[in-house]
Formats: sequence, C-alpha cells, structure tokens
Amino acid sequence: GLLGLADVHRLEAFDISNTSGSYNVASMVVFEDGKKKPRDYRRFRLRTVQGPDDYRSMEEVLSRRFLHGQKALEEQQGEKDEFDSFTKFPDIIMMDGGKGQVNVALKVLENLNLSIPVCGMVKDDNHRTRGLYYNNEEILFPKNSEAFRMITRLQDEAHRFAIEYH
Repeated sequence: GLLGLADVHRLEAFDISNTSGSYNVASMVVFEDGKKKPRDYRRFRLRTVQGPDDYRSMEEVLSRRFLHGQKALEEQQGEKDEFDSFTKFPDIIMMDGGKGQVNVALKVLENLNLSIPVCGMVKDDNHRTRGLYYNNEEILFPKNSEAFRMITRLQDEAHRFAIEYH
C-alpha cells in the first residue's frame, strides 16, 4: 500500500485558496477506496486569519474540522450519524504543501489527542505533483504509477473545489 500504511480507506485532502490575499477559503475533499466522495466534501470560510497566511489558515481549518468531529461523536454517544461526514475520521490526511503544512497538521492533531498520519503533497516548479512528504522524508513515485495518479487526482480535486468557492 501507499507509504506502507495498511487499511487506508478514507483520505481527506485540504487546500487553502485565496484570491489576491483576500477571501481565504479552504476545501476538504474526501476519497474513499480511491473514489471521490463529493457528499463528504466541505468548504471553510476562514474566520480568524486575515491576509494570505497558509499555515494559520490550515491550523484553523483542521482545528475546526476535527473539533467538530469530536463534539459530534460525543453527542451521538456511539451512534453513527451518516449525515455528518465529520464524525468519520480519515485514515490519512493529505495536505497541499510540504514540511510546513504537515507540521501544522501534526500540531493540531497532537493538541486534540488524535493520531492520524499526515502527508504533504509536494509539487515541482511547474505546480505538478512530485511526491509526498511523510515522516520527514520526501517520497517520489514513478509518474505512471497508480499511487502517483491518485495523489494527482486528489490534489487537483482539492484545488478545483477550493477555487470554485470564490
């Protein structure tokens, strides 16, 4: 499997988008077993961040996403609410960006006592996906591999969904 992680069914990818520094929004797209799950997609309008600050934006979005999920789970006391996509936590989180974004995500998860692997989707100079940043190293995939194609689809989808919001 991808990165040697077994049982990765649900991936959530996050992307921050801003038009000329204003209107910061973020997208969360979900793939389950390699397929898009648009019903679970979410958009966030940033509340606490002014101007283009991707790290603080990502911190806010991830905190909101996982705090909401934890609260919803507590309120349900074990009953699964199929309509609240936030109660399902991902098997892996895909960040748009490298080391900095990954570290922001890990800090948020640590504060919430959650343990979910986090990957950064690293781009080359032409904004094409180059590989993943995971456990402090960059992992490159052959361009024709299934893993590479899936990461590219995920990244493109997160980006498209964020931009569509403007």
